[in-house]
Amino acid sequence: MAWTPDEDTLAFLRLVALQNAVEYNGKAVAGSVVGRIMGMRADLRPHGRELAAAVAAAVTEANGFVADHGLEAAQQELAAMAPELLEERPKAERRVGLPDLEDAEEGNVVLRFAPNPNGPLSFGHARGLVINGAYAERYNGTLILRFDDTDTVVKPPMLDAYGSIQQETEWLLGRPADRVVIASDRIGVYHEHATVMIERGFGYVCTCTAEAFRDFRSAQTECPCRAVPSKEHITRWKGMLAGAYKPGEAVVRVKTGMDQRNPALRDWPALRLQDTVANPHPRPEIGSKHQVWPLLDFQSAIEDHLQGVTHIIRGKDLMDSTRKQTLLYEHFGWTYPNTMYWGRVKVHEWGGFSTSAMRKDIENGRYEGWNDPRLPTLSALKRRGIQPEALRAFWLELAITQKDISVPLSTLFSHNTKVVDSTAPRLAFVRDAVRMPLSGGPSEATLVRYPDQPKKDPRHHDLASGHVYIEREDSMTTSFRLKDLVDVDQHEGRLIAGDIERRDQRPIVHWTVDTSQHATLIVAEEDRLREVKGRLEPHQHPAGTVVQLERIGYAVVLDDRRLLLAHE
Repeated sequence: MAWTPDEDTLAFLRLVALQNAVEYNGKAVAGSVVGRIMGMRADLRPHGRELAAAVAAAVTEANGFVADHGLEAAQQELAAMAPELLEERPKAERRVGLPDLEDAEEGNVVLRFAPNPNGPLSFGHARGLVINGAYAERYNGTLILRFDDTDTVVKPPMLDAYGSIQQETEWLLGRPADRVVIASDRIGVYHEHATVMIERGFGYVCTCTAEAFRDFRSAQTECPCRAVPSKEHITRWKGMLAGAYKPGEAVVRVKTGMDQRNPALRDWPALRLQDTVANPHPRPEIGSKHQVWPLLDFQSAIEDHLQGVTHIIRGKDLMDSTRKQTLLYEHFGWTYPNTMYWGRVKVHEWGGFSTSAMRKDIENGRYEGWNDPRLPTLSALKRRGIQPEALRAFWLELAITQKDISVPLSTLFSHNTKVVDSTAPRLAFVRDAVRMPLSGGPSEATLVRYPDQPKKDPRHHDLASGHVYIEREDSMTTSFRLKDLVDVDQHEGRLIAGDIERRDQRPIVHWTVDTSQHATLIVAEEDRLREVKGRLEPHQHPAGTVVQLERIGYAVVLDDRRLLLAHE
């Protein structure tokens, strides 16, 4: 049986959320609350995924309490319920935004976002795009979108991804990249630099087997190819370009020294042969045109220099790439860009998704496409109604830290709520609907569509039929209030209307009119797309509209009878 928080745990979550709201003037953040809870309660650490929704609800409640009653009342509430939480932490100043870039000059900052186009962009890609884009904007600099598409075997590019990534870049940032570079268009440039490297003697062509070189590297012994005269290496290089070798028979290496303490840095490979006859590049203008292809560390290093990149922001798992490339820059006499690193961000609900694995699962029919709402792709998030402003706020809030972070998906959802709440029209969807007679109620209803603008486009409904639909579970209650309509008491299967104005604290039940239509709410779950049947309030919202379903959450209109749940 799945773990669920008990009442004591839920009460604890509410208190920690209120503590966070008190500290930050009614602006508690789910991610911060989760981190604090995990630090305070070791027994809850294995249940981060299950806690996510409860924490999000607690944060909303806490922020709402501060908004409704004021900060002083919230402090008094916390002092009465858990004074140790009020005294436990001094009020902290949360760092807002990104740190300054080292040696950054206004108008002269050049950054790059360099995805492999083996699929469209994912949630993880958004981090690099958002942060590099934000810095480019801050310093009036240049953002380069570079396609690192030089691997046709392990991570073969997907032709459609070149266009989709550019579209997603513009969607996420609100503008296109300043410059687009495609590595496969520039193979000749990399060949030229490899020629210079070999001619100057800091590169060589190695014909040892991979296994033999692995042994040399482990023993810190120089490969015999290193001692071959320079002219021979030039001949071998020309032979590689002319097709005299097969894949695996020759590789161009950078002379860095077999005495490097880090084995990964010892005479690392820069260019290799690929069988582009069996595995042609998907871009028709490239196809099987080249056999010698640069490896990523070489290609990226050369391109960063040629494009004038001043700052590189990358994952800490790529520190070895920085070290390799710095050694190459020293050979060429170049200055390496300023570099910053971030740690991993893991979202509880997604676990481990890779572009290659998603591509395989889509091809096998496990997912319906790249925009399947169960996937962490930008196209899937966009389909679910996640706004680009929310994604930007999420990543900018996490900023840059080398610490690995684990956050619930509810953190992203809380940012999205802030973006869409005021503009999302309210709509009623009644699950497992039961039609019930309403006696003594009004003959018509006028409901608010936008709570922040109550007079804007109200919802008018005719109640002349004397019937409404409510959820079956709600129909088991004997006394409640039909939301924004009337108090009712249930008697022998009939709803008897009472006060128009709310007089007590009876539960509020959402409802819809007799003229509502059958509809389906699609809910993305880990292993399936679950369909929830119900009755949908009449509306004319076009496909793609983000609406707030009363008492359920935010959803996207797919058509007049289908909605996709975005989040609660």
